[in-house]
Amino acid sequence: MIRVSLVGVRLEVPTNQPIVLLREEDGERFLPIFIGPPEATAIVYALQGMETPRPMTHDLFRTVLDDVSVVLQRVTITELHDGTFYAEIELLQGEKTSRISSRPSDAIALAVRYAEPVPIFVDEAVMDEAGVLFEGDDEEEQVEMFREFLDQVRPDDFAQ
Repeated sequence: MIRVSLVGVRLEVPTNQPIVLLREEDGERFLPIFIGPPEATAIVYALQGMETPRPMTHDLFRTVLDDVSVVLQRVTITELHDGTFYAEIELLQGEKTSRISSRPSDAIALAVRYAEPVPIFVDEAVMDEAGVLFEGDDEEEQVEMFREFLDQVRPDDFAQ
């Protein structure tokens, strides 16, 4: 498993399709994952500390987990099949650990709602298949290269 950090959510040009961008913590590769607009909004709102008048779905789920004393331990991007990413959330209740299948966007939208960072991992085979390496020395240059990548990439590029 490769630990990653959340860089943020970006829009792919010209379609304005949201992409969540993850980066290897001990490496140079990035993992872009196309996500839906509602999940992108949920992630961005949480990252910016924005509160909505009513709880969003991921806020509700976090509240339920807290109320039943369940802790979100980690998020893992587990597989990539036919251009679709799969993930799991790992939950801890007392001594019992459960792994529940999730869309990566929902798992990340839930994880960013915690004050303490929830670790995010990517299976090595997924990173090998879909990870993108941007050559460059500084982060600003890497972000610019990612923007150029977004200008050219299409969802079909991730299909086998």
